[in-house]
Amino acid sequence: MSDEPPDPEYRFYGELATWWPLISPPEEYLEEAGFVAGVLGTAGTDVHDVLELGSGGGHNAVHLKQHFTMTLVDLSEEMLDVSRRLNPDCEHQQGDMRTVRLGRTFDAVFVHDAVDYMTNREDLQHAVGTAFEHCRPGGVAVFVPDATAETFEESTDHGGRDGIDDEGLPLVRGVRYLEWTWDPDPTDSWVQTEYSFLLRDDDGSVRAVHESHRTGIFHRDVWIEVLTGSGFEASDRWEETTEDRPARQIFIGHRPAT
Repeated sequence: MSDEPPDPEYRFYGELATWWPLISPPEEYLEEAGFVAGVLGTAGTDVHDVLELGSGGGHNAVHLKQHFTMTLVDLSEEMLDVSRRLNPDCEHQQGDMRTVRLGRTFDAVFVHDAVDYMTNREDLQHAVGTAFEHCRPGGVAVFVPDATAETFEESTDHGGRDGIDDEGLPLVRGVRYLEWTWDPDPTDSWVQTEYSFLLRDDDGSVRAVHESHRTGIFHRDVWIEVLTGSGFEASDRWEETTEDRPARQIFIGHRPAT
């Protein structure tokens, strides 16, 4: 697909996937998922079934499935296992958003910030093309990148929590993390995020893990051109949020009804 090195094997989405519910808890997605549900409802047809590409641990789906029948696709089998425990009533499929073909279409396609792992225009085109191929005529595709080239700012974040058991009692297991995103070269199409995790296991032992992630960053015009070039009628809008972070610029593709 590109001349870049093969995709890295991020431990974050492999052996460390079971920590995801403590790093980014499902309840933190409630408001955002509600907003996305409203945008998905702008399709030119009634929206009943939704395909989510790059569904991760299923933390958006746990809220969206209250409105739609969700089919969840992710590259990481370990993240899908996390999602299956949270969303046993949803269909799960392993696949790369650039190449997966399920052989059927949906009323809407949703791609959250997993689209950020498209680090060049060619890969972005493949991901958008996958969304178009799975979107019924009259349907809609919604993409939620963390930032565009125009809105990107270097940032830091931190968080994490302790685990709780089925009765709400605290567990020894817990995680704390530091996240630092910066742009080594503003002339290219990717930025770098450094993650540092302190992971406390059930036996009380603590280990430190550091990992670097490369994610894509594209100009608004590139997003619109790629969506249009794939066959969508393209538009964008600003997310509505009360969270303590900048609102995201989301991109919407309506597939013509004919």
